[in-house]
Amino acid sequence: MYRFTSVRIHKPILNVQGLLGLIALTAWTNVAQAQDTRDVHEPVMPPTCTVLQAEPPTPNRNDAPRIQAAMDKCTPGQAVHLAPGNGNTSFISGPLKLRSGVTLAVDAGTTLYASTNPLLFDRGTKTCGINDAAGKGCQPFITVEGVWGAGIMGEGVIDGQGGQLIEGKSETWWQIARRAQTEKQRQNVPRLIQLDKVQDFTMYRITLRNSPNFHVAMNRVDGFTAWGIRIDTPHDARNTDGIDPGASRNVTIAYSHIRTGDDNVAIKAGSSGPSENISVLHNHFYSGHGMSIGSETNGGVRNVLVEDLVMDGTTSGLRIKSNDRRGGIVSGVVYRDVCLRDIRWPLYINTQYEPGPSGDLIPSYTDIRMERVHSLTPGQVILQGYDEQRPLQLGLKDVVVDGNPVVKLEFAKLTGQLNAPGAQAVNCTERFVPFPQS
Repeated sequence: MYRFTSVRIHKPILNVQGLLGLIALTAWTNVAQAQDTRDVHEPVMPPTCTVLQAEPPTPNRNDAPRIQAAMDKCTPGQAVHLAPGNGNTSFISGPLKLRSGVTLAVDAGTTLYASTNPLLFDRGTKTCGINDAAGKGCQPFITVEGVWGAGIMGEGVIDGQGGQLIEGKSETWWQIARRAQTEKQRQNVPRLIQLDKVQDFTMYRITLRNSPNFHVAMNRVDGFTAWGIRIDTPHDARNTDGIDPGASRNVTIAYSHIRTGDDNVAIKAGSSGPSENISVLHNHFYSGHGMSIGSETNGGVRNVLVEDLVMDGTTSGLRIKSNDRRGGIVSGVVYRDVCLRDIRWPLYINTQYEPGPSGDLIPSYTDIRMERVHSLTPGQVILQGYDEQRPLQLGLKDVVVDGNPVVKLEFAKLTGQLNAPGAQAVNCTERFVPFPQS
């Protein structure tokens, strides 16, 4: 079994000097903390509170009342298990709310499906399941709000049914999302799991599939661990981000496999505050938009470590994206031991993401470092700061992009060099593995 006793690492972060676009060697400054400050270990399933068995399918089925009742009665520090029963393996449910100290465990061979009935998720405006200008008409499938010590674990599956027809309609959740894009509207669809104002939340070994929207969205969370989870959703399912830490701190995402239709992981920081002390360790990403920071960075993103990451077929690889309508300071970010393959933009750092009217929330990317990063296929490299006063400050050591990559370098102060003479490319030949099947 995997273990790491601490996620506290101290590495030098660059103080970059020099002229615009100059590649130069400069002095390293003081040590900077660049990851989750907690000691994070592989989670352990808590003792069982109660076991609910799957029942035979019935019309208009909604297992939410009995699941919710079991969680409400469960003693903190224990788990409610969803398990097969008499040959039945599925639960179908409307919205659920987790309680402090209680873990929802989906056992092997069991699937918890989100209902396709939009009325169950409607916030009272009768807009869930349609497109409009707001896009806020649906509750999440699983809400975790204002609680501590809760979790979702197990060898089973939570399936959002994003590709199934919405009850009473002729489109799926994903189809109305795609139509909203073409019609310049917003889709009213449920997120799979939403965390707000939460402390010490754990996800362990669970598989998440087919969310109508974001799989795991976080806001003002302090202490989050995702260990050994799988996220599995088609590459063309719009806005189906994997894990999005927003305005959150002390986050570890480890030993997980993620393929989806949008950002595999996106660290965000909007008006709710900064995101900081985040570790993304020993993961595999497949289809998706890559390991992203942004686009909302106006709250500030700092102290991030991405280490031992393998990306195979994402559209972007290591990506920082923002603009002057939602930008802020991104600093103290370290990427180390990363392998990439078949990626259009293996390195993508951009301050002009989604161009539009000018604003005054200027993106600033400082103390960014890449060490031992290897892309086996060329693609396009974009390294772009905002202007001469706010250039990208990036250190490169043993960063290799094979072939003849197209490089766009603008307002960038670099220490080190892409494809430098004598660079020691990471050996990635045995690190690419197929997505694990259940």
